[in-house]
Amino acid sequence: MRIGISANALKHSGGLERYAMDLVRGLAAAGFEGKKKPAFFARKIDTSLPESRLIEPHRIKVSFLPGKLRDAYFSWALKRARRKARVDVLIGCNRVEGSEIAICGGTHIGFLRATGRREKRSDTRQIALERRQYAQAKVVVAHSDMMSHELRALYGVDASKIRVLHPPVDGARFSPVDDHERARLRERFGFKPDETVLLFPSSSHERKGLPLIEKGLAGMNVVIAVAGRAPGKPAANVRYLGYAKNIEDAYRAADFTILASSYEPFGLVGIESVMCGTPVIFPACIGCCDAIADHAKHVFKSGDAADLRRTVLDAIETRRGAARVSDGAVRYDASVDSHVRALIELARAIDAKR
Repeated sequence: MRIGISANALKHSGGLERYAMDLVRGLAAAGFEGKKKPAFFARKIDTSLPESRLIEPHRIKVSFLPGKLRDAYFSWALKRARRKARVDVLIGCNRVEGSEIAICGGTHIGFLRATGRREKRSDTRQIALERRQYAQAKVVVAHSDMMSHELRALYGVDASKIRVLHPPVDGARFSPVDDHERARLRERFGFKPDETVLLFPSSSHERKGLPLIEKGLAGMNVVIAVAGRAPGKPAANVRYLGYAKNIEDAYRAADFTILASSYEPFGLVGIESVMCGTPVIFPACIGCCDAIADHAKHVFKSGDAADLRRTVLDAIETRRGAARVSDGAVRYDASVDSHVRALIELARAIDAKR
């Protein structure tokens, strides 16, 4: 069986690009290497990455086209490229027709509804491509229960076709440290021992809810530590950490991780944080909330600044003097090996019916 992976890029990035790199490593560990290495189709492939040696690269160039036409062209060109590469089962980590396993890490209709954005012509094209992908796929893998619901309610995908598989997280990288090491990390980030630090990891502050957090926590004696893009006009209690290459250390140093996103199909940030021992303060609309144990999360009403403030105060009081988040904070096996094994089983079942 020849497996193919389609993604926007093979490079260090967020979202589904990072997920695709996890699949590459997981497939190699499962024995898909040498002549069995997966074919990887993408617009960009960073050949300096060790993962690039674990794949058979197939770059599909789209830069000569206007941005709004690139998705459709990539999908069209992929059909020929996969035939040439003799792919039996294609895992689609981006919007493409013909993927036997379609990965749903978010839906465009759900995003528009949650953010209140008006649908443009370019959005209509993206949604149509999504619909074709889900209709043609043998299996649609939803990364959260929230995505499973959107697939059924917004796209009419039959429930029997959907499998909920939460995305994996590298447990070797995202893990807790002892009190001594944590104190050293807090000092390195400039956090005082008596400060309550709320880590806000983001490169898209509006979408991740920084304005709501600033409003809800105005005047509170907390530090909102922003890791990622610099905030424009930060509030008095906002502190910019810069781009944290070792984001796991920022999780370990903080007291809580906070987001106030209006739409977050899963939110790996939450799983990464609690695996590092740091509880989360999240709105109910973030998909990973169902995958985090109650003792490791504090949930507030989406878009409600007053409830956010109340939840933060309750969280601080609850955690005062308490130990860090312990084992059992994640309600599923978050290992890459487990996730990839499940995908391989789906691929083999599909291949057997060809």
